[in-house]
Amino acid sequence: MVDLKGKWVLITGASRGLGRLIALAMAEQGCNLILHGRTKEHCNKILAEVTEKGVQAYTIGAELDDMVQLEKMLAEIDGMSVQVDVIFNNAGLQTKYRSGIFDTPVSEFETSFRINTIAPMIICYHFLPKMLKHGFGRIINTSSDINHEPQQAPYSASKSALDKVTMDLAYTYHDTDVIISLSNPAWCKTDMGGENAFFEPETAIPGLLVGAFVDDKKSGRYFNAQDFKGMTLVDAVAKAELQESAY
Repeated sequence: MVDLKGKWVLITGASRGLGRLIALAMAEQGCNLILHGRTKEHCNKILAEVTEKGVQAYTIGAELDDMVQLEKMLAEIDGMSVQVDVIFNNAGLQTKYRSGIFDTPVSEFETSFRINTIAPMIICYHFLPKMLKHGFGRIINTSSDINHEPQQAPYSASKSALDKVTMDLAYTYHDTDVIISLSNPAWCKTDMGGENAFFEPETAIPGLLVGAFVDDKKSGRYFNAQDFKGMTLVDAVAKAELQESAY
């Protein structure tokens, strides 16, 4: 298990839900944080919570379906003059459940792909060369186990696309200390998941974290967070390192 104390971690969608829990857990490990929300103000509460734990933190704001805002966000991070070592591409959008599946508008596909697929990959493309040059990096992209629901086709299609491009990218970084993983929190009771979801969001920790702490140069794993429910982080990482790549 790699020690990430003092490393800088970027978390998208950090203001609430699973992103907030990831931020709190990484702060407990002594990580400094860059907290993304749709606006900086959305992250004020989590900023106060993590800095109380003695770590440094910045907030950034961007609508991830706006590529201009995304590019400005990346430039702002570059201006911080910190080495981003870990990225949790956690932010996502789940579109409306449509019983009339044939009425699904094109706009929902376009927005879903921009937020759930394109934005995470642009973030990967921006930081991966820096990580490789630095000789260290971890990227964890949030997947989904949604299946057999054409009523949510824009969401499921965009997440499947994210899985594909992530695994293809991970293959090229295998056997380096830049490790790329997918994590699936399962259906959790967040603002996005709703009250009918199966799991409390806290059950996804530490499973969502293990991709940041594995230390064996194996990219391309798909971690189901619920497989690590109730475990200590140390034990969860040890279990994660036994898992083979999914590609």
